[in-house]
Amino acid sequence: MTQGVKWRRRIWWLAGAAVIGAGLFYGFRPEPVPVEAVPTTIGPMQVVIEEEGKTRLRHRYVVSAPVAGFARRLRWKAGDTVAAGETVAVLEPSRPAVLDSRTREQGEARVRAAEAAVAAAEARARAADEQMRAALADQEYWRGQRQRDEALHRSGDLPAERIEKTRNELRRADAAAAGAGYTVKAVRAEVENARGELAAARAALANSWPARDGGAEVIRVAAPAAGRVVRVVRESEGVVAAGEPLLEIGNARALEVEVELLSADAVRVGPGTRVILTRWGGERPLEARVRTVEPGGFTKVSALGVEEQRVRVISDITSPASEWERLGDGYRVDASFVVWESAKVLQAPASALFRADGGWAVFKVTGGVARRQPVQAGHRNGLVAEVLSGLDAGDLVVTHPDNTIADGKPVAVR
Repeated sequence: MTQGVKWRRRIWWLAGAAVIGAGLFYGFRPEPVPVEAVPTTIGPMQVVIEEEGKTRLRHRYVVSAPVAGFARRLRWKAGDTVAAGETVAVLEPSRPAVLDSRTREQGEARVRAAEAAVAAAEARARAADEQMRAALADQEYWRGQRQRDEALHRSGDLPAERIEKTRNELRRADAAAAGAGYTVKAVRAEVENARGELAAARAALANSWPARDGGAEVIRVAAPAAGRVVRVVRESEGVVAAGEPLLEIGNARALEVEVELLSADAVRVGPGTRVILTRWGGERPLEARVRTVEPGGFTKVSALGVEEQRVRVISDITSPASEWERLGDGYRVDASFVVWESAKVLQAPASALFRADGGWAVFKVTGGVARRQPVQAGHRNGLVAEVLSGLDAGDLVVTHPDNTIADGKPVAVR
């Protein structure tokens, strides 16, 4: 065998060994883990508390019936404009109840009894008047007789015993006249009382409805303030109780936003906090500012049946009224309370951060290899996190690291 043939065989053997070695290397080397990664960026960032709320009138006036009565039909409709002091409702006296046949018969019997009592009282009054006239005539006679007897006694033509008898008769006549006077007054009072009983019995029997003209006694309910009718609680006529609401009046342009925040979130919000209102129906978000955080909380059961402590937060809309002119009372809005914001922040996805050695860390992709990089995180809003140190703008970080990724392990970015 020649020397050239030997070298060719060696070359083939070396080539075969190289191919086998390369196959073994590529066959046993670790496969890159597919990951999702994004670069860190510098830009504006906000930390917000989001909650659903509703609009309400800042000043609402509920017009109620001051007394029980019969309310006439209201002519007002929601959206009508009213002036302060303008009559918004008219109340009439309560209507009498309709009588059934038995009650009517009882009423008629009471009327007849009252009429008989009046007739008897009037008869007694006439008899008392006759007695009064007789007593007065007797009194007048004995007065004249006393004058005549005293004149005769002074002239010596009449003894003293006759004068004394005349005076006694006069005293009797005076007493009889006074008694007759008292009797007349008492009987006349009985007559008036009997006539009153008759009038009451006739009124109870009457079932006619009161006249509904301008002469009827009515109560006019005035608007407490100028504004627009927000809601008509009772439009139709009918009997109303004292204090029953009739309609609501308010200024539709003086709106505020009421949001019920969790008590743990409410402590992070204060007067002047910026609020962004979205999903209210308009094209652009509205701006608002917190005016009041109510000091008292309340318990509310969530849709999942969990009891939560809530606090009402009231905000004023600061955007021009022309942008939300179609917004009304009780409309739904989504409120975002900005508790922190900055115009220039180095930020990374919040899902890229994980706990490591008592701090925060991310997997930074360098040359196709994942490297664990400790970072110092600042504010977080659920989507992105502020990076204070450990990363630079443009660094590629794994967004959702799991147990398949380790420090120094090859990765393939999808």
